[in-house]
Amino acid sequence: MVEPRIDAITLGVEDLERAVRFYRDGLGLATDGIIGTEFVGSADQPAGAAAMFTLADGLLLSLYPHSELGKDAHVGQQSVVGSGVSLGHAVASRAEVDALLAEAARAGATITAPPAERPWGIHSGYFRDPVGHLWEILHFLPAGSAEPSG
Repeated sequence: MVEPRIDAITLGVEDLERAVRFYRDGLGLATDGIIGTEFVGSADQPAGAAAMFTLADGLLLSLYPHSELGKDAHVGQQSVVGSGVSLGHAVASRAEVDALLAEAARAGATITAPPAERPWGIHSGYFRDPVGHLWEILHFLPAGSAEPSG
């Protein structure tokens, strides 16, 4: 049986350099920058330029141009544009939620939902990165401490 886990998340981006600046310079994620530029690609073969960030517990976050991700996966580019999911980042406190959302906004993200306590036991808020990927910054509240806000 396969062990249930996710080891890598690839985000399709329109402008690779802009996306790297947001995640590296704006959010402070470590990267070696854009790699794989020697693999040029063609009309039907994907180019190799991408950026990778190793996160906690070894999770790999990579950025790859929409056009190349579509070719690599053998789907149309429109299949990898936009976001039908949100990526979550759990932090240790309400204050960290608020601080990370403010940091993302300073880096160029759009806050879509300001931080608030949800009745199901989290304090969270959402932002869209400059490409449109949706992120939730969340803190799990101690049992019984959630107070709805809105």
